[in-house]
Amino acid sequence: MSGLIGKKIGMTSIFDEKGKNIPCTVIEVGPCVVTQVRTKEVDGYEALQLGFDDKKTANKAAEGHAQKAGTVAKRKVVEFQGFEGEYKLGDTLTVEHFIEGEFVDISGVTKGKGFQGVVKRHGFGGVGQSTHGQHNRLRAPGSIGAASYPARVFKGMRMAGQMGNTRVKVENLRVLKVVPEKNLLVVKGCVPGHKNAYLTITK
Repeated sequence: MSGLIGKKIGMTSIFDEKGKNIPCTVIEVGPCVVTQVRTKEVDGYEALQLGFDDKKTANKAAEGHAQKAGTVAKRKVVEFQGFEGEYKLGDTLTVEHFIEGEFVDISGVTKGKGFQGVVKRHGFGGVGQSTHGQHNRLRAPGSIGAASYPARVFKGMRMAGQMGNTRVKVENLRVLKVVPEKNLLVVKGCVPGHKNAYLTITK
């Protein structure tokens, strides 16, 4: 469960040792500051609260919380469990927490696409043909219910609605490269979210 907070920079591709072109995502990871240490005696569980990316303006509560760790208020704060070793308030964790070749899970919020119909949202093919008098229902969902029994639409029916803007975890992404001097992590494949979206990278 140990991990760090990062920010999506964008996608690119690199060549491996066999000359194969691999699509990958570049993520700015850390440095993350320990803003709170959860203990079993006080909180009932053990965890580290990490902060990432300085806030330009913050309320007094956030500023006071950060001052205890000797830092400034952070825009993104996440708790992680399962860290090996002892950490105290104000410690900094960097991208060197990860090593090349290992696998990580990355969580983030997907791009919001607004209210969408069934063709875009669920991949429906549209209703019927364009002949036999049909002229304005090419992307309609078609029938959604049964008859007078059960006389209702079942829950979970795939219909038009708000698409995207949901939290998604992508598992088992291989770490291709770690660049400590620039706080960069390069992972194989794509991750959720737009550019500059915050991500949670866990081992």
